[in-house]
Amino acid sequence: MQDYLAAIYDLAGSGKPVIGARLAKHMGISAPAVTESIHRMTRGGYVKVGRGKALTLTTKGKQIAEVMARRHRLLERWLTDTLGLNWTDAHEEAHRLEHAISPRVEDRLAELLGMPSTCPHGNPIPGMAAPLKRVAPFPLAQARVGASVVVERITEEAEADKNLLEHLWRHNVRPGRRLKITEVAPWAGTITAAGDGQAITLGLPAAAKIWVYLPKDAA
Repeated sequence: MQDYLAAIYDLAGSGKPVIGARLAKHMGISAPAVTESIHRMTRGGYVKVGRGKALTLTTKGKQIAEVMARRHRLLERWLTDTLGLNWTDAHEEAHRLEHAISPRVEDRLAELLGMPSTCPHGNPIPGMAAPLKRVAPFPLAQARVGASVVVERITEEAEADKNLLEHLWRHNVRPGRRLKITEVAPWAGTITAAGDGQAITLGLPAAAKIWVYLPKDAA
């Protein structure tokens, strides 16, 4: 149940409605299994099902989800910053460890890391100081040709795609990276960006999972 609640919390961060099919795809679980779990969580008072079968967390459900998100994102920060793991390995290991650490270890880990406000992918860590708020961030898929953008965060939905995460890691697409949009090809379903002499092409659905903002010096 912790995994389900955390997944709903993560998907809600994209700003799009969280429905059962999207949850099943994100977690890699069959639709019938997800439907059964949704019914169980609804009966337990952890989730509400609204218009269009959109899922929202109740106060009780959100409390559990935030604990899991906090632990996961702190562990990712520790695994990358201290142990030197890459994004993909850190995400997988954090998922294994997040259920095992105690509140005491969680608090000590936060202190050890200097109370970070975000995970390595730029997603806010619940319970920490809010990260600097950017003006009007938007999905990379909506960027126009010629625009200069800065990566704000790689959403948890993108993190769940191992191949995408590895692709972004290899091309150094991470929070703070400045990119110039060199091509948008709706007919091919792709967008191409370049930065520091390196180019990357992404499918528009993948680019929609990466949030960026316009720097102050943008034209």
